Amino acid sequence: MPIEQEIRRFMLEKAYKPLTLEELIEAFEVDEEEREPFIQLLDELEADGKIVQTRAKRYGVPERFNLVRGTLQGSSKGFGFVIPDTPNIPDVYIHLNDMNGAMDGDLVLARIHKGKKGDRRPEGEVVRILKRGREKIVGTFTRLSTHFGFVIPDDKRITTDVFIAPELQMNARDGQKVVVKLHQVTGRHSAEGEIVEILGHKDDPGIDILAIIRKHGLPEVFPEEVIKEAEAIPEEISEEEIQGRRDLRGRKMVTIDGEDAKDLDDAVSVERLPNGNIRLGVHIADVSYYVKEGTALDREAYERGCSVYLVDRVIPMLPKRLSNGICSLNPKVDRLTMTCDMEIDPDGQIVDYDIYPSVIRTNERMTYTNVKKIVVDEDPELIQRYEPLVEDFRLMADLAMVLRKRRLKRGAIDFNFPEAKVIVDEQGKPVDIVKRPRTIAEQLIEEFMLAANETVAEHFYRLEVPFVYRIHENPDAEKLQAFYEFVSTFGYSVKGKPDKVKPRALQTLLEKVSGKPEEHVISTVMLRSMKQAKYAAECIGHFGLAAEFYSHFTSPIRRYPDLLIHRIIREVLTQGSLTVERIDQLNAFLPDAAQQSSIRERIAVDAERETQALKQAEFMMDKVGEEFEGIISSVTSFGIFVELPNTIEGLIHLSYLTDDYYNYDDRAYCLIGERTGRIFRIGDRVRIRVSGVNLEERKIDFELLEHLTDEEFEPMPKGKNKAKKSKKAKAAPENRKANGTTGKKKKKKAYRNNKGKKK
Repeated sequence: MPIEQEIRRFMLEKAYKPLTLEELIEAFEVDEEEREPFIQLLDELEADGKIVQTRAKRYGVPERFNLVRGTLQGSSKGFGFVIPDTPNIPDVYIHLNDMNGAMDGDLVLARIHKGKKGDRRPEGEVVRILKRGREKIVGTFTRLSTHFGFVIPDDKRITTDVFIAPELQMNARDGQKVVVKLHQVTGRHSAEGEIVEILGHKDDPGIDILAIIRKHGLPEVFPEEVIKEAEAIPEEISEEEIQGRRDLRGRKMVTIDGEDAKDLDDAVSVERLPNGNIRLGVHIADVSYYVKEGTALDREAYERGCSVYLVDRVIPMLPKRLSNGICSLNPKVDRLTMTCDMEIDPDGQIVDYDIYPSVIRTNERMTYTNVKKIVVDEDPELIQRYEPLVEDFRLMADLAMVLRKRRLKRGAIDFNFPEAKVIVDEQGKPVDIVKRPRTIAEQLIEEFMLAANETVAEHFYRLEVPFVYRIHENPDAEKLQAFYEFVSTFGYSVKGKPDKVKPRALQTLLEKVSGKPEEHVISTVMLRSMKQAKYAAECIGHFGLAAEFYSHFTSPIRRYPDLLIHRIIREVLTQGSLTVERIDQLNAFLPDAAQQSSIRERIAVDAERETQALKQAEFMMDKVGEEFEGIISSVTSFGIFVELPNTIEGLIHLSYLTDDYYNYDDRAYCLIGERTGRIFRIGDRVRIRVSGVNLEERKIDFELLEHLTDEEFEPMPKGKNKAKKSKKAKAAPENRKANGTTGKKKKKKAYRNNKGKKK
């Protein structure tokens, strides 16, 4: 165990009392020559907030001093939450007056003032900023006079404008999007910085996406040394490189991806064996062969963490020469791969497997659309075109359903939420929004990749070698208890106590509500009760998949953890075992690599969602005043979110519900009218009018026209989703102005009834 972990574990023991430096040196039996490195390590741990030194010069861990180390999650209202590093510790609410200069994303130490009470979070204050979460911010430059200017941050979680001195403005003009390097933040209303890049005017084409890229710190350009390393890799595979690999170039296999995919990192093959079983081959691009540990390519991939797929572009983890070329399993060319062959019986049980380096040559580059047309639609033209592979596709489809049935039987939770894709033109303007289908073609690739990921994870867990796993922790018991109470209002119950629930129990509930009016609401609330999946060096299982062992093995072109475990797999396969020194090295490195990968994944998801929300808002700009029908997707103390059939979501603010005073029930996730008893809950069908769009905040505002019954609901017209212009609202008073300040009063009423519940 690394000395850092030993120190932390020692200080966490119940019998430990804060010790001085000399007492710690004595306790750890530090030799004279190790004294300075030990003191330096203590200083580093103290600076990083992992241990604390009191005024009496005694050391301990933050947890024992009523302190919490974690990342600050800010809000547009000025308050925030500290998300602790230590698992199973609740988030700490920080009042805006207790932020003490901390900003969203900062790593901080917070002192707890009030402990957790009931469903209220602990409350505290930031006592120390350990590390700034961002050195730069993106915003709009506003000139107040000839000399003075401010930058208004795009991220509303940063609640202070940044003062820019005249000599630090780079001649920026009013209304331009700029990147600002922060110099100091002395309070929630005081920040200074300098402009380091001018992106362009906020209304210029492409500046909106570029601002999001800069905001999230996504690297667009590869360093020169990375490009040089990529250029030095030969495109052709030599005979020498094939030595030691199994030659699978005679085996029929294909890639199956979306139409616009260029980084093809997985190919699949199937073959019925004489004993009636099926051999499934999952062949993954051998990126680790080209990206060696410690190289510039490897360091850059580590920093990026993953490829980022924005609405109008891809920001790859590896240079395109590798991601779209040498490593991509393009059709009918030789490629180096890592293969996982699995023998599967008729019940979907993997009875045998083999993992090894290989060389392949795919027969075709297939798309989900064409595979679906062959297997489901039986398109005669495509069947004739791909005749040698048609039986393989049918066998794949059958095998995928067997695997899926087995996975669901063991309790894997299967959410079925629609995803959408924004179609943009050459100028980046959204022209349509289409749902992403989840056909048998998508499902078969999903099932095959899941099978390979589980097989690889279990194999290397059994070998007891250091590894990176994809984990999904059990749900928080309190959140799950609230979910139990919520579903009971629909007459459902879940087997098992919240702290010991099995995923099978939750999947059983999803099966019960499938196809029923309450399906959407129960699925949504269940998902919100779950924790986020992440990477870890410890194998604790994947709750959502009901898998004891799980890793990410299948996408090393676009995910660093996959590349990392490919490297370990290669070492074990070629050397037979790892040396003690190598095991120690990996044990020290993998936890940090897993955390880095989880952080970069979160940043990528946030950036992808923000560009999606931006383009969705832009798509609705010319639809203000039009009517649509949709489903209530979320209910909050400040209003109702409605999702349209094309997945666009907008808010009906509480002030637009003018027929009554509405109180928010946070356990039933609904708004209840005081006088009428009218209830708005997730899953209800409504007719709305688009009342406004705010591009800067990525928000779409709706107003309620009708609360529809199931019989009255009609889906949005297909095509460009156009609808008729709005007529007079049916559910609201005819003249809102006649009600005076009704809207404002109702907002206050709702606030009084829900005071403090945001915490």
